[in-house]
Amino acid sequence: MKYLVMVQGSKADYDAMSGQANEHSPAWSEKDLQAMYAFMTDLNNDLAESGEMVDGQGLTSPAQQRSVFRGADGRVVVTDGPYSETKELLAGYWVLDCESVERVTEIAEKITECPQPEGAPFYPVIIRPIDSGGGDV
Repeated sequence: MKYLVMVQGSKADYDAMSGQANEHSPAWSEKDLQAMYAFMTDLNNDLAESGEMVDGQGLTSPAQQRSVFRGADGRVVVTDGPYSETKELLAGYWVLDCESVERVTEIAEKITECPQPEGAPFYPVIIRPIDSGGGDV
């Protein structure tokens, strides 16, 4: 079964990771970033070695986001960056092929161990089965 495993963040988190402390999170140091990247690299290598990794990516700052939607008049509207009311954003994801929901849950638990500076917020790791056609919609 394939699963989408997602980690969340916010614009404030991206700002903190670029060295800008805020009321939401302390500034990340270069050492903090390197620890996170090393953890994620090791995790990804382990998942690739086990054959469970299909894909996994961290996403760029929400400032680089583009939103496309239809306005009330039915016309297409394109905006750059997140909506101002957006609090949590998708920060990264994995597509994993695991034997069971228990196994993908073990991986999600491991993801929660990713190092970060003290005082940085914690977000849940979200697991969603990928519908292979014919599953529940």
